[in-house]
Amino acid sequence: MIDLTIDPEVREKNAAYCREKGITLPTLAMMQNPETVPEKIRRRLERIGLWDLDSANLYRITWKNEPKERGGLFTGVNHLLLPPELTGCRAWIICLIGKWFPTGAHKVGATYGCLAPALVTGQFDPQQTKAVWPSTGNYCRGGAYISNLLASRAVAILPEEMSRERFEWLRQVAGEVIATPGCESNVKEIFDKCWELRRSGQDIRIFNQFEEMGNPLWHYAVTGRAVEELLQTYLQTGRRFAGFVASSGSGGTLGAGYYLKARFPGSRLAAVEALQCPTLLYNGFGGHRIEGIGDKHVPWVHDCKETDVLIAVDDEHPMRLLRLFNEDRGREALVREGVDPALVANLDLLGISGIANLLAGIKFAKYFELTAADYLVTLATDSTELYSSRIAELAVERGEYSVKDAWQDCQLLMDCTVSDMKELLYYDRKRVHNLKYFTWIEQQGKDLQELNRQWYEHDDYWPDIFSQAGRIDELITDFNERVGL
Repeated sequence: MIDLTIDPEVREKNAAYCREKGITLPTLAMMQNPETVPEKIRRRLERIGLWDLDSANLYRITWKNEPKERGGLFTGVNHLLLPPELTGCRAWIICLIGKWFPTGAHKVGATYGCLAPALVTGQFDPQQTKAVWPSTGNYCRGGAYISNLLASRAVAILPEEMSRERFEWLRQVAGEVIATPGCESNVKEIFDKCWELRRSGQDIRIFNQFEEMGNPLWHYAVTGRAVEELLQTYLQTGRRFAGFVASSGSGGTLGAGYYLKARFPGSRLAAVEALQCPTLLYNGFGGHRIEGIGDKHVPWVHDCKETDVLIAVDDEHPMRLLRLFNEDRGREALVREGVDPALVANLDLLGISGIANLLAGIKFAKYFELTAADYLVTLATDSTELYSSRIAELAVERGEYSVKDAWQDCQLLMDCTVSDMKELLYYDRKRVHNLKYFTWIEQQGKDLQELNRQWYEHDDYWPDIFSQAGRIDELITDFNERVGL
């Protein structure tokens, strides 16, 4: 359970601080239905940019932002419909688009889901305590951004091999940026840095996305509802929802899959990882280039019993498709292959992990022999906007993108196979769950009884956590009343 114990003294102090700074907080219900955002806030949003350091942008933590860099309000769920002409599979793939969140990635929602309960209960004091955001990329960006909007000091931790764009932006927003050794797979080094900070005697609160239940709760309550709303549009008579496909990463986004499985019995949830670091699939390890996916452990927040399929994606393939989707010759080849030019023009909305999710969705559709009556859903955490340096690096490394390269990469999409994936039986899921022991009990000091409760008391443990969304909204509403703005 998320600890919602109230410290009345600190809560009143936080409310007075937010009153002084002109800050109020959105509820999860507002993120689901932003048409309920107060008119006063909407007028402020019409005057500011999507990435501006203005507390009104807390109300833009939703999948329904108008796709504008400045002055946008709200619209339907941002997504692309990816047809067979692009994917080579018979099913249709719905891809949610994270670019139109503040910071250009949906991870800002997960950070809010972790920080807001601590703020409104008085368990976190933004005037005294630093918020530490350990991450493999976008989560610490979101955490630094949220902290800045709340006039709180932040420490962002991420691997040193992440893209240059991430570091350049963080240095302007976060109070402190710490680069740990390695790439996306080096999560242990991030955890080690957290222990070092704990021992330093600093007044800190570590919001670790891999163990904070506010992370999957936000996706359960907000992302899951957004997908359900889209499906109400697409699932006409005779259509089926086959499943939700998402990179495992911190395990948070899979929370949307738990929601959808409850709403659509018979649908499946697939967790995606890099073939170069197949921890879930093969108990493997290694480094890879699919930025933002943390590996070499099973996140504490991952409900392994609800995970039906594991899919590994070769990291070379997203890198090649990154060029296909963004180079002129690649786009020309896609149009000649029969892909709608309007869709091709929007493929830059998929970042590297989004492309990996697309490939995993294709594998999912082919494995389960889905038909034209089937829809499956995935998402793009971020867009190419955060990877322009990677495209430039690929040009230096591999040379000019040629017509031949484009045709070969079009064929790569068509030839995507069902290799390196596994449909999980009961004890396959238990094997993955048991891997949590080595990271979380032996290394991070979590409670063994709680680990067992996640599995053996599954039908109470996880629903009890997600049912806290309503209570969190009550606390946020009460806090806003105390702020009095």
